[in-house]
Amino acid sequence: MGIKGKIKQLKLTHWFYNLLHYKSLLHNKAAYKKYNIHKPLIASISSKDFPDKASRAWLDVGDSKKLVALKDDFKDFPDDLQQQLASWSENGYIFLKGFFDEATVESVNHEIEKLVQQKKLYPTHDNKLMFANRISPLIKNITLQKQLTGILSFILDKEVVPFQTINFIYGSNQRAHSDSIHMTTYPLGYLIAVWIALEDTTMNNGPLFYYPGSHKMPYLLNNDFNEGETALALGKKEYSDYEDVIEKAIAKKNFEKKVFLAKKGDAFVWHANLVHGGLPVEDPKQTRKSMVIHYYAKDVIKYHEISERPSLMED
Repeated sequence: MGIKGKIKQLKLTHWFYNLLHYKSLLHNKAAYKKYNIHKPLIASISSKDFPDKASRAWLDVGDSKKLVALKDDFKDFPDDLQQQLASWSENGYIFLKGFFDEATVESVNHEIEKLVQQKKLYPTHDNKLMFANRISPLIKNITLQKQLTGILSFILDKEVVPFQTINFIYGSNQRAHSDSIHMTTYPLGYLIAVWIALEDTTMNNGPLFYYPGSHKMPYLLNNDFNEGETALALGKKEYSDYEDVIEKAIAKKNFEKKVFLAKKGDAFVWHANLVHGGLPVEDPKQTRKSMVIHYYAKDVIKYHEISERPSLMED
């Protein structure tokens, strides 16, 4: 690990950064009080600060086949969606076929292309275009689309707020993982994600893969793979160590691996703990344009387990 990496491991580095962005941490103030967390908002926070490591989400605690039909607004959903919602507890995902029309999808593609050309969006080391929702009113409005947020709020039984968008031009090539190691909540289970196909996916351009039912595994958190943490520094294990552990857990449980060959405009909604990733890109010349939106439930503690940082939320 180089000097830059060692600096990032220091918790004081994060505390100073959090202090500079203090207003973006105020969303946690009421939740800290609600769940008896007696720490400064700028301080590091992780699962070790909480008394339990289990989801309290209603469709994790109970069975969606019995629960969803008891809610008045369930009948407002189309039949296919009702059936999928009834299987949420078992599967941990739903498909929304053709949810976004051609005009909406193309408006996103044009917007992302424009932001990149204007150098307002830069690819990360792993070719992700992060937080377009914070600089583009068009992208922000899509994250707030009422039909979509209505479905997500129904699943969590809480109001949802968009945290981030991630846009991809090419397939992610990402190994199996759960989003909850990156974007975590207390209580657990109150993150939800939407993946949107901005063009058709094929076996050649790196489609999404996922493991139905994997969301029911225990949450894999820092104590399950990391070591060497101190009061002033993060643990010494790398993210690849986390990926190794979760792949072994999936293999041990013998979950079936499925691939989502999406059509342009399709959306895939998944549980906070559903294990998923991106298949290798067989043809590097082919794009796989897509956008992920991550949502938190509004009234829970929001943080990042792997880096022990509280989440910065924009108004």
